[in-house]
Amino acid sequence: MSEDLLTPPPTDAARAAPKSPAQRAERHAGVVGAARGGLGNLAGAFVAGAAGFGVTWLVARGLGPASAGSFFAATSAFVLFSSVARLGTSTALVYWPARLRAQGRPELIAACLRIGLVPVAILATVLGVTLWFGAPHWFPRFEAPLRTLALLLPVAALAESLLAATRGYRMMRPTVLLDKIVKPAGQLLGVAILAAFALAAGVHVPATGWAVAWVLPYIPVFVFSAILLWRKVEVPSEPVAEENLGRAFWRFTAPRALASCAQTALQRVDVLMVASLAGLVPAAAYAVAGRFIVVGQLANGAISQAVQPRLAEMLSVDDRAGANRLYQLATAWLVLVSWPLHLMVLDYADFYLSVFGPSYVSAVPAVRVLAVAMLIATGCGMVDIVLSMAGRTTWNLMNVLIALTTMVAIDLYLIPRLGALGAAIGLAAAVTVNNLLPLAQLGWSMRLHPFGPATRTAMLLAMLSFGVVPWLTRQIGFGLLAGPICGLVVYATGLRLFSGRLELAVILAARRLRAR
Repeated sequence: MSEDLLTPPPTDAARAAPKSPAQRAERHAGVVGAARGGLGNLAGAFVAGAAGFGVTWLVARGLGPASAGSFFAATSAFVLFSSVARLGTSTALVYWPARLRAQGRPELIAACLRIGLVPVAILATVLGVTLWFGAPHWFPRFEAPLRTLALLLPVAALAESLLAATRGYRMMRPTVLLDKIVKPAGQLLGVAILAAFALAAGVHVPATGWAVAWVLPYIPVFVFSAILLWRKVEVPSEPVAEENLGRAFWRFTAPRALASCAQTALQRVDVLMVASLAGLVPAAAYAVAGRFIVVGQLANGAISQAVQPRLAEMLSVDDRAGANRLYQLATAWLVLVSWPLHLMVLDYADFYLSVFGPSYVSAVPAVRVLAVAMLIATGCGMVDIVLSMAGRTTWNLMNVLIALTTMVAIDLYLIPRLGALGAAIGLAAAVTVNNLLPLAQLGWSMRLHPFGPATRTAMLLAMLSFGVVPWLTRQIGFGLLAGPICGLVVYATGLRLFSGRLELAVILAARRLRAR
């Protein structure tokens, strides 16, 4: 296998926008296909977000702040170690199957999967054992739930990597059904049963029991994703030369592995730092304050997972015009989905926190800081994914490490002084750095950016509907529900008026295809 196959030289013809009807139809089909996958993923993300919110509410209400802080810290550490074990394969196992298909070498995909999955299994097992024995020394405040979770670390890491491989085959349904529905719904069901039992029996179930209920749904995700991938992979009847594949795979993946770990650390290590520097009660308040962030991240992940394979294919043949259009449309749709949530949380932070209990209302300033940060992040779209799909994984690594260093430095200084608010300021600074740096790099190196007409329209419409309108209703003195209701009316009207600019017809076409 030649190196040229893996890194084809760019050509001016490839960069140009397609001029023939066949080329235009192919590009439009790619956008519709991405929208079709994105619709299913968004539906799954809604279920996952609702289930995650339900789990957080049950834990916050059922355990009390201190024990809830133990649970949230343990699950954050588990997710962080699971990300380390995956070695960046969540992106690589999407990128390489898509790239090999686009370059006419599908017979190498089976070897590619073996190259990626075996190291994940080995490292996850080693980390699980290490965490079991090391938790009492490293994390004494929540060692019991964390040791329980460590038993299933290999299962969780492999489940995520296997699902990524199915997306490399353009199979979106396994991710939607297993990762977005089965796992979160199973977690919610398990935690709800536990909470009902504790309430009916009048007993206190420790955080370890809640951790067991939360982690068990990883098992069916692992089993079914492995079966689906095994059925899909075609093993060549004759040996295939793959002498350069492993080196090329890990040259792409190694920076992404570090970046993936750092990216997960951006999302999880702050909870651990609050628990260590300020205590379990502030950690619980901070975890609850940031719950809405996960919902926005699920929407971003849903759209990104649908777009990744097609972005990889377009950029592998240097179709920058097609990639830029897809990036801009995906960002516009992400803004349409996520900005209403972040703006409403910004407007009604006190009401949002009161849902979890009076012990958490003190985190209102932290919620507002995080909401502003998420508006910036979602406004940039899946900028890190685009950078990775363009092969700039080293740049991506540098960006994430700078962002992580920024967050840790701010957290070390502010958490002992401000508690949850200090952690929120640190995360907001890191999120801003982690989005604006790759945004500048994409614009400079490839002339790609997310701010097309659809994105600008989506931003203005969301700001008007869920920023200006709720503020006006509060100033006038209307009730709590007046702002959201009036905002929804304005939003629906705007979607209808600007459906052409927002290219909602693409989503409708995708919806019709899904219904067939």
